[in-house]
Amino acid sequence: MSQATKRKHVVKEVFGDFVTPTENQQIVKVIGSRGNNLHETITAQGETFLVSMPTKFRKNIWIKRGNYVIVDPIEEGEKVKAEISSILYKDHIQYLQKQQHWPEGFMDKTPEVDQSKKQQEKLEDKEEYISNSEDDESDLFVNTNRCKYQYSESEEDEEEDEDDSEEEDNESSGRRENTLELQS
Repeated sequence: MSQATKRKHVVKEVFGDFVTPTENQQIVKVIGSRGNNLHETITAQGETFLVSMPTKFRKNIWIKRGNYVIVDPIEEGEKVKAEISSILYKDHIQYLQKQQHWPEGFMDKTPEVDQSKKQQEKLEDKEEYISNSEDDESDLFVNTNRCKYQYSESEEDEEEDEDDSEEEDNESSGRRENTLELQS
């Protein structure tokens, strides 16, 4: 079997099958990767231990911190106490919650009403941020490789600007006179 065909079957198995844990299996949450296909996990009761990823998942399926997995215990393991048998994604978690196989320790403690209020507050905060960000330029990137110049307007600057504009008016009228003289 080629590598691509193997990957296709493994991915189909992981995403397609809705697996429920057996009596000796348990659902754990991945809290970190320790390298060499080892992952640190925590149970619903708060116990932490290492689990190994079987070779069929290696380089085919990736898991990250916060994902949930179903593990088979390893009897002889001291540090590594289990092996991953299935990876749970969002659809799998919802299925297990409906079947009432989801551990109480991993349940969300906020009711749906509170979640809708939080979503509304997030939307309002986002709208405020958007309206404030249009006026506020403090979040713009500052180039630290350039010198900072302080610009300030004083009365002397305003007087110089007025003098400059008068001189420009005189120069432009002088040019018109010169062009008239050349034409005659």
